[in-house]
Amino acid sequence: MSPGKRSPSAVAPFRFGTMPTREETQARMNIIAAGMMKHTPEQSYTVADRLEERAARQPDHPFLIYEGRTISYGEVNRQANRHAHCALAQGLRRGDVVALLMENRPEFLFLWFGLAKLGCVSALINTQISGDALRHALATTASQKLFVGAECLGRLDDTSDISGRMATYVVAEGEAKNLPDGCIALEPQLAGQPDDNPDPALRAGVIGQSTLCLVFTSGTTGLPKAARVTQARWLGVGEGWCSFLGLGPDDGFYCVLPLYHVAALMSLLSNALAAGGRVMLRRRFSASRFWRDVRENDITVAQYSGEMCRYLFNQPPTPDDRAHKLRVMTGSGLSPSIWQAFQDRFGIAQMIEGYGGTEINVGMMNIDNRIGSCGRIPFRDRSNARLVRYDRDNDRYLRNPDGTLIECGPGEVGEMLGMILNLPGVIGGRFDGYTDAEATEKKILRNAFQQGDAWLRTGDLFRRDEDDYYYFVDRVGDTYRWKSENVSTTEVANVLAECPDIETVTVYGVPISGQEGRAGMAALVMQPGKRFDPAAFHHRTAAKLPSYAMPVFVRTRARADITTTFKLRKVDLQKLGYAPAIGDEVFVADPGADRYVPATADNLARLGFPSVRPGDPRP
Repeated sequence: MSPGKRSPSAVAPFRFGTMPTREETQARMNIIAAGMMKHTPEQSYTVADRLEERAARQPDHPFLIYEGRTISYGEVNRQANRHAHCALAQGLRRGDVVALLMENRPEFLFLWFGLAKLGCVSALINTQISGDALRHALATTASQKLFVGAECLGRLDDTSDISGRMATYVVAEGEAKNLPDGCIALEPQLAGQPDDNPDPALRAGVIGQSTLCLVFTSGTTGLPKAARVTQARWLGVGEGWCSFLGLGPDDGFYCVLPLYHVAALMSLLSNALAAGGRVMLRRRFSASRFWRDVRENDITVAQYSGEMCRYLFNQPPTPDDRAHKLRVMTGSGLSPSIWQAFQDRFGIAQMIEGYGGTEINVGMMNIDNRIGSCGRIPFRDRSNARLVRYDRDNDRYLRNPDGTLIECGPGEVGEMLGMILNLPGVIGGRFDGYTDAEATEKKILRNAFQQGDAWLRTGDLFRRDEDDYYYFVDRVGDTYRWKSENVSTTEVANVLAECPDIETVTVYGVPISGQEGRAGMAALVMQPGKRFDPAAFHHRTAAKLPSYAMPVFVRTRARADITTTFKLRKVDLQKLGYAPAIGDEVFVADPGADRYVPATADNLARLGFPSVRPGDPRP
């Protein structure tokens, strides 16, 4: 099979404007499920076995492409072995937890695979955290050692106590000459280590349900929690998608999202390893370099986030926009406003918008090219997902007289729940939980539909249509109340994203002293060379949104505050409210003038809003 061509087993995407029958959608979903079910909670086959199997079968086939260097399956396995023997020499054994703090680089995977060969658990640390957040991450995972990339040493500046009480190894590769006190260079420790496969007996007892790694949630409430990812779940994801997409050794995968996140480490890397394909690994995403990389490396599969797609779409069109072999992109957050235009411009056969999470036990994927949807549940009795009525004002579920929950009808917004299943031989529906038992229990809703049942609270709001396609609305808590109406930040952001000249949009609610609810605010980053037009923006939003959902305030910024997984941060913006900030411009809606006006003290007073300054206490 030549690069870019679909294998005979791949399933062709449905075209826009056509709707498959429920049976057709279910048949496609069954292919994915059958692949995932090849792996069970009880199996002794592990991720380490998968790598060793691939290395034996295709030792010279490219596995990693990184900064002009091509690394074969055999070499990745040998490097993983050296790291495994090194870890063994440092006293690590099956079940021990080891923290990895580094950006995308081959050494991340050498360590990750090497630790898996010993049955150790990797705690994957967000490269953006430091100080108390880093201490929390290491403590909540009970990490015994820390491996840190030289590029992340700055994260230890405020935590010198860590290297004093925990063996800290630095992956330097010439990037750091003077290591902080207490840190140990890893390279000398690797010298002389054998590169043969460690004795499989070292991981004896590791089964499908065993924890492979710990991945942190986004921390929407409180500090992030460490969620467990099991061996069988990681392997099953790759098996399912390879079956559905017909992936094989000639496929190329493009990885720009951070490996410490499940989107890259599981959704992409597991696919590549199951297929025996190659992964082009980049430290980070670059809109200007994306398509060049895709063309030059015959990439056929890539991941996306909604913001990544918008950055790519906002690049100036070129004659080469469709000159590539990329046929499938998987991800979440793609705005309906650019969905079809994105596919048409770049010639992507299928954008698979999905829903899931590090710890979520329900998942959906839009395999029907239904714009705006993240998936379909064609037959309710074949899914463990239920959408139930939820009172966002009072943070409670609506119930029948007998106390049971009420399922949503078409068009109603509710919270997604996932029935927790623990069936022998089946990995689906399980809730593996967090390292924190109390946090695990808080996510479980018991006696929802009958005595003794248990359901995972996803904290995500959806609506479904008559054809049982589901549409993400918001996170519980991200909606806000204004003028006695609930406003979804996601739905407003999707509308505002259609306005011309805008690069990114972040929508959130801000409190106003003396008024109930929270007023809508939009933080905008304009495209290069473009300016915010207060009158035109007011006119378009008034035409597209009900009055209560129109942003009361607009903040324009030079750049967006985006996480390494390309999610827009809201917390700091919410704390700032509509106070001025250096480099920002703040506007307030003036309905009488049919435009937004600068949020000066005079204009705020005239429109009935109190002035605020940075550091003022929030109401």
